Amino acid sequence: MGMKIDSTKVTVAASQEQVAIFLKDSQNLIHILPKDQISDWKASSDDCSFKVQGGVTISLIQDGCEGNDKIFMRSGEKSPFPFKLTLHLSAVGATTEGYIAFDGEVNMFLKMMVEKPLTNLFNYMSDKLKVHFDQQA
Repeated sequence: MGMKIDSTKVTVAASQEQVAIFLKDSQNLIHILPKDQISDWKASSDDCSFKVQGGVTISLIQDGCEGNDKIFMRSGEKSPFPFKLTLHLSAVGATTEGYIAFDGEVNMFLKMMVEKPLTNLFNYMSDKLKVHFDQQA
């Protein structure tokens, strides 16, 4: 069954191009993850993997983009279930509005276990993206 999650929308104090370049390099994702809740971080520009609390490994692979508007990622083979992430970015003047959309294939039991932690993770990543660029400004 499909499970969809949209993170909170954030406004980032950087141009859409700057934010897109940052997110298209998987090595940068460490800057927007909750470092105290992940371990075994590995990354190249095209993919990354890490363990979350509970010992589950998440691997993300860059999967193309639509210009700077959408960046696509998909689950790697180590992930516990197949999913896609779409990072939506909209230019709003000199700033960028963005959010993360998750679409995963999980059974009912797994959905009950992972929906809340994943929602919290994506909201954290959105908020942290804003903070990261606020600190650069």
